[in-house]
Amino acid sequence: MSRFLPLAYFQKPLEQGYKLLPLRFAPLNADEVVITNQAGEWSVISRRTLNALVRHQLSYDDPEYDALKAKHFLIDNDSDVALDLLALKVRTKLQHLSTFTALHIFVVTLRCEHSCPYCQVSRQSDDRLAYDMSKETAEKALAIVFRSPSPAIKIEFQGGEPLLNFELIRYIVLRAKEINEIEKRDLQFVIATNLAVVTDEMLLFCKEHDILISTSLDGPRDIHNKNRPRPGGDSYERAIAGIKRAREVLGHDRVGALMTTTVRSLSYVNEIIDEYVSLGFEGIFLRPLSPYGFAIKTRSFAAYNRDAWLRFYKDGLAKIIELNKSGIRFVEFYAATILTKMLTPSNPGYVDLMSPAGIGIAAMVYNYDGDVYASDEGRMLAEMGDKKFRLGNLHRDSYEDIVLSDALLNPIEESYTGSVPMCSECAFEPFCGADPVYHYATQGDVVGRKPTSDFCSRNTEIFKHLIELMRGDRQIRAIFQTWATR
Repeated sequence: MSRFLPLAYFQKPLEQGYKLLPLRFAPLNADEVVITNQAGEWSVISRRTLNALVRHQLSYDDPEYDALKAKHFLIDNDSDVALDLLALKVRTKLQHLSTFTALHIFVVTLRCEHSCPYCQVSRQSDDRLAYDMSKETAEKALAIVFRSPSPAIKIEFQGGEPLLNFELIRYIVLRAKEINEIEKRDLQFVIATNLAVVTDEMLLFCKEHDILISTSLDGPRDIHNKNRPRPGGDSYERAIAGIKRAREVLGHDRVGALMTTTVRSLSYVNEIIDEYVSLGFEGIFLRPLSPYGFAIKTRSFAAYNRDAWLRFYKDGLAKIIELNKSGIRFVEFYAATILTKMLTPSNPGYVDLMSPAGIGIAAMVYNYDGDVYASDEGRMLAEMGDKKFRLGNLHRDSYEDIVLSDALLNPIEESYTGSVPMCSECAFEPFCGADPVYHYATQGDVVGRKPTSDFCSRNTEIFKHLIELMRGDRQIRAIFQTWATR
């Protein structure tokens, strides 16, 4: 008996008919739509093709038929594995949920010698020691950290300016490594610092214990010094000197930088990117202001609107693409995060683009006073007087009390994009996420009113823009693929 079916079997016409698998669609332009499925597979098709598809009138010899079938938008009698493949892709996208929480933020002090008008933290002057975390509080936080089921633990030190309480950083690092001799986790440390007060002693400790540095750089001297004032007016000079010293001690790739877009930044996106390129950074995160802390008190958040930032972002992305085309590898990190969701089966774990929401699941924050928050933004909101996202206190509550707190579970459940009105039917839901803290801060509701949400409209515009860029230029598609798999 032959082990193979005759060739004629494979040449016979398919049985008529197909079934639609779950899909969403949204207009891309006057003639085309974007369709997506639960696993984040996407395609751009004509409105005519969409009409034929949903009416079960698409012929199996239509040029789009096989592509739509391969991406799990339809299933026919030719294969019985499509549903299993789709389920596997969905499970892969959600596998991070089984190993929460990986990022643990220690706010070791609120003191800071800078006075940035857009500060989201509501920092305190550098002589107010009452705003420092104690060793007792740090010990209790470490006990919670190692209750996390995640095999990888990252401890990030924030402030204020965390280096103003460096002795506590030293204590926490040594204690965490001591505990980890038993726990055997993949343990990492990061210090988020402006580098203005860094010393050689601090850097040598960072080198000894493999600690990463994340600093702030808003652009060239004039922009940075105006955005980030400090006594002496030399924040830029200190930042550049600190970056160079840190690289000399730790290594070039052990120092990263973040910028924040202020109204001053809007006309200088090219100069800001050039500053990052000239300093040898591998990319930039063109991030907007957030509605917390001094950014609200000084009205910095209201200084520009969504459209102004989108123009800034698109102009910056265009410049970065041209840099890549000319042979200079440089990444826009927000686009890279989105593209990872668009072009790979992976979920990058970026808190603002997760569903269920990343609060608590992706990160947890331990404030200087022992209060525990679902996210850094939740902590910032508390500094403004609203403790809605406070999960408990290290001195009063257990791990179970904290992670099962209604302050965590309720907003996660209520804002899950798979069931939220307008999110659940949005074609871009697989690429987006829930940000209940942002919506609560701007609209007074963790779900938010989607038609008036800047979070939604800003991200939707970026999703469409990235798709249009990839479709219009194969070289851009190849560049974006490298960003997604970096």
